[in-house]
Amino acid sequence: MKLVNITSDHPSLVLNQLESTDAQLVEVYSLGNTVIIYTEAPFHNEIVLTNKKRSISNDELKTVKRFFKRKMKNFTYDEKDIIISKTNGLVEVFIPHENDLLKTK
Repeated sequence: MKLVNITSDHPSLVLNQLESTDAQLVEVYSLGNTVIIYTEAPFHNEIVLTNKKRSISNDELKTVKRFFKRKMKNFTYDEKDIIISKTNGLVEVFIPHENDLLKTK
């Protein structure tokens, strides 16, 4: 399974995310029929996987998490603080930055 960066194919989605959320970076990837939206914000990162034809497999989720773990080298986070929400055809992965967690504790 290989992720392909398709951000340039979704300019309105990227612009909308940048204008209406706290995101500072938005990237869109494809993994076959699954679309992945990755956002970086000041206090968290988020990965959304969506597939209109079927549920997201555990293998897809593992592949995506491994890919973005390498990409997030500049952020400090604790694996136990990651929140994963799953519904049919949609998975949201919320990754709070460790520094933000210290502020709220």
